[in-house]
Amino acid sequence: MRTMVFFDLPNIYAKDKRNYLMFRKYLLNEGFIMMQESVYSKIVMNSQQSELLLERLRKKAPKKGLIQVLTITEKQYSQIEYIIGEHNSKIIDSEDRLIVL
Repeated sequence: MRTMVFFDLPNIYAKDKRNYLMFRKYLLNEGFIMMQESVYSKIVMNSQQSELLLERLRKKAPKKGLIQVLTITEKQYSQIEYIIGEHNSKIIDSEDRLIVL
């Protein structure tokens, strides 16, 4: 499964910009990869892990702005169609980077 986060956070004032940067840094530390500006995705093992991730995101979300989360299967994710641009093959964005302990 894949959890995708879409966000539009204000960054006009210094405090808002700080909140934006902290949230973005949090996503990267959680293992999300940037698909494009303000769109991040992460591979999760199952829906239970996705729910736990969603709870953590709720706790770290800034007070202002819009944050949306979508969880889809890998099959659905693989059907993304690139109209303009190309898939960045430098980023290992598959189950190959998944480590099972």
